[in-house]
Amino acid sequence: MSTMTPERTGTATAAATASRSFVIAAVLAVVVGLGSVLGGLVGMVYTWQTAAKENITTPDDAPIAGATVDGPLSLWSQASIIETHQLNRTEGLRYSEMPRTVPAVDADGNTVLDESGEQVMVPNAARASWIDATSLITVLNLGLMAYALSLFAIVMGAAVAGLGWVVLRLSRSPALA
Repeated sequence: MSTMTPERTGTATAAATASRSFVIAAVLAVVVGLGSVLGGLVGMVYTWQTAAKENITTPDDAPIAGATVDGPLSLWSQASIIETHQLNRTEGLRYSEMPRTVPAVDADGNTVLDESGEQVMVPNAARASWIDATSLITVLNLGLMAYALSLFAIVMGAAVAGLGWVVLRLSRSPALA
């Protein structure tokens, strides 16, 4: 004859279901965490390979001189020196601070006038050069962001997997049964 009452049987069943739920959640957290770590590592490798195949080396006046542009610090260094060079070319002015057009000048540096004596205006080449510089800086910073997001995925994935492992261990602990 069983000594379990219907009330005790219901409590035991509820505890077993809760324990099973904790195990499922813990295993899921470990799997998702490890997937995130793997995804972060793949993102870092892909970013490194993509940057490295361009065969770019930072110039001698860059914050990190003579480095192959493939990692986060060399990406930052290259972006920084492109901006510095561009600011030097445009006398410290950025794209939005420059006029769209400038007076045309001849080979001797004299202003060119049209038939009515008005200055001939031409597109500002220095301003237009900011478009190239901004594109390059943006691409390099995007690579830097890819590294940062990959690192975030690795760290958060490790934290989630670790938390899942702890919950799994605790759910199997005899003290909590």
